[in-house]
Amino acid sequence: MGSLSPAMTPKLLLSAKTSHTISLNAVFRPPFRSPGSMIKRIRCKSIDFSHPDWKTKYQQDFEQRFNIPHVTDFFPHAQSYPSTFCLRMRTPVSEDFAQGYPSDEEWQGYINNDDRVLLKVIRFSSPRSAGAECIDPDCTWVEQWIHRAGPREKIYFKPEDVKAAIVTCGGLCPGLNDVIRQIVITLEIYGVKKIVGIPFGYRGFGNELAEIPLTRKVVQNVHLSGGSLLGVSRGGPNVSEIVDSMQERGITMLFVLGGNGTHAGANAIHNECRKRGFKVAVVGVPKTIDNDILLMDKTFGFDTAVEEAQRAINSAYIEAHSAYRGVGVVKLMGRSSGFIAMQAALASGQIDICLIPEVPFELHGPHGVLNHLKYLLETKGSAVICVAEGAGQNFVEKTNAKDASGNIVYGDIGVHIHQEIKRYFKEIGDPADVKYIDPTYMIRACRANASDGILCTVLGQNAVHGAFGGYSGITVGICNTHYVYLPIPEVISYPKTVDPNSRMWHRCLTSTGQPDFI
Repeated sequence: MGSLSPAMTPKLLLSAKTSHTISLNAVFRPPFRSPGSMIKRIRCKSIDFSHPDWKTKYQQDFEQRFNIPHVTDFFPHAQSYPSTFCLRMRTPVSEDFAQGYPSDEEWQGYINNDDRVLLKVIRFSSPRSAGAECIDPDCTWVEQWIHRAGPREKIYFKPEDVKAAIVTCGGLCPGLNDVIRQIVITLEIYGVKKIVGIPFGYRGFGNELAEIPLTRKVVQNVHLSGGSLLGVSRGGPNVSEIVDSMQERGITMLFVLGGNGTHAGANAIHNECRKRGFKVAVVGVPKTIDNDILLMDKTFGFDTAVEEAQRAINSAYIEAHSAYRGVGVVKLMGRSSGFIAMQAALASGQIDICLIPEVPFELHGPHGVLNHLKYLLETKGSAVICVAEGAGQNFVEKTNAKDASGNIVYGDIGVHIHQEIKRYFKEIGDPADVKYIDPTYMIRACRANASDGILCTVLGQNAVHGAFGGYSGITVGICNTHYVYLPIPEVISYPKTVDPNSRMWHRCLTSTGQPDFI
């Protein structure tokens, strides 16, 4: 499935003073150890800020990019029906309604198609404000609205004609079973009788694996355990073969649970279905334990990962604190973003050094990590280091190996730091008792905690609402505490990362007390 992975292009650094004409999608950010401002993405046609109507032009472009695809865009004569989902009817729709659906016009629980959620809620007055995201050098306020998620009064699929499929791709993540369960339950409330799971990711669209029938009875208690009822894998058939399989199976709704690469695949499937004139709703549910999906407050599994990371950190602290000049090293998930390491460090209060991919550091030298570690052992007697898996990749041996999703296989920075610490203190003749903990697979396999359980439940419900509302090529997420629908291309263009100038990273530095290691 590597061909479906999105292009992860690097950030572009420009000076805000060099030009007043930039991309419509550009975002000015304050510098991190460099003059000028950072523009996160250059993708759209340029805009002249000296033009009096540039804000209108920017908003029009934004609305066009964030307009979510609907079946009526491709099937103008698609028929709508009164929704079969309402609070008066919490049990599956009976066969009596197969030809004429009841209407509940008095119920106030439906979402209007014109409802919107504000994407950005902080009005920055300067590009140099902590965490500032500005459209122009003057940080002009421009409202950006995105589609609110939820049940619509009109639906575009007859429940008795729907065959819905659920697929979970990539690696394991706490909450997968919670989302599967809620999708099935909500589909049954709409009146869908044919629900199947595709086993082992996109690979399950091949002929060698049989689909798994799903009902409320099957999924009732599946959320009480970790993992995925359907299994996961990376890679699989190409897009054309997947859509061929969907047509052969009669699938009219596809719910895809996965990260950036999986969503790129879902978008390609949506486009291929549209190209073929195949009426199907393809809806994504973002699944990334690293919390690196753009525009969203958080993704499911992240809170559980941070909570479970506390166990490893606490164990490392006890080991280090109980030993003479003890050092605990904990490696956590985070290929390109350090959200888990940062939040775990904040939550535990036991971390002395937090290393993430977004912030460069040196191991050796007067300002290096090892010299500061020496100071900690002299003053505190022990220390705990938390490092994200993608941090410090310039220190480890590079390989050209890639996994089935097309991701570069990283070197083990945790093992490298562990070895460097032991070598450093041996060379200077000082004792150090170093313990290394890697809880990665223990965390991935956990059951979702209460916070993630709620998030998964609402995401699963809204994924079904979006599909019945006629939307396709979308993903569902939470933005500024509200649930929204977003076009898939807008959330997969590059990974979300920790802003080194953000207040949250500053809070982490305040908690650890660490200096800059460069």
